[in-house]
Amino acid sequence: MSAPEVSDIVPPVGGGIRQRLRVAPGGATPVDLAAIDPRATPGLPGATVTGPDRKSWCRAQVRLVGAELARQQEMLFASVKVDPADGRRVLLVLQAMDCGGKDGTVKRVAGAMNPLGLRITSFGPPTDEELKHHFLWRIRRALPSAGRVGIFNRSHYEDVLIGRVEALAPEEILRERYDEINAFEQELAAEGVSLVKVMLHISKDEQRERLLERLTDPRKHWKYDPADTDARARWDDYQAAYAEALSRCATDVAPWYVVPADRKWYRDWAVAHLLRETFATLDLGYPPPTVDLARERGRLLSG
Repeated sequence: MSAPEVSDIVPPVGGGIRQRLRVAPGGATPVDLAAIDPRATPGLPGATVTGPDRKSWCRAQVRLVGAELARQQEMLFASVKVDPADGRRVLLVLQAMDCGGKDGTVKRVAGAMNPLGLRITSFGPPTDEELKHHFLWRIRRALPSAGRVGIFNRSHYEDVLIGRVEALAPEEILRERYDEINAFEQELAAEGVSLVKVMLHISKDEQRERLLERLTDPRKHWKYDPADTDARARWDDYQAAYAEALSRCATDVAPWYVVPADRKWYRDWAVAHLLRETFATLDLGYPPPTVDLARERGRLLSG
């Protein structure tokens, strides 16, 4: 079977997916999550392109984009290996309500990449050791090195989401953290990190269905945590906390994207294209040889 061709990838309609899903920077326009339909499919081509089975079409396209992401990942790694001064890397930050699909997104979108070039980190409640440090300490320790792709399953934003809903810190401290996050992300961008911050936006009804599935499917019993249902009781508070974080921390160098995520197949398709478009901004290519190819070929053939 021949390798998939880049020409087989159908781009989003109406401009890039980054343009379609991006939160306006600067906080000038507050994010209204209630106005974003979690079942919407922005940028998805119409039925004349996808055919009647949009789900299967999207899954096939995600496989094609995944192969392209793997090629881009390899070129990024090669560029940095040849030029150690090249600090470029890509960091995908995934945030969502419980059952929002973070694990599934990582599995399907990052699955085609070389695991040697990936660093995937899931952030849970801070450990006793982490609580002794600044809230960004554990984040810095998990950053991908130059030439690699990092994925955060939850992130530093937990400290202004759970922290706000559960009142874990005084209001003035929480407000300072938004500025600290913006300064931190500005620093990362200056060091060559391309940030892709994604909120997977699901509906309350969809979350209920996914939680119920964890209670009824024996293969998913282990996933159920009563704390998720406890947090669900604070749904409106969490939506408000997300809206504030998105508004305050959407910047030109570290944009936020809201991906409608009730339809898993669309979610994966959209995130795959967000990464593909981000890689495109790096204008990557395989580096030129650093040895005399003819000479080395001669040495091999004469041995």
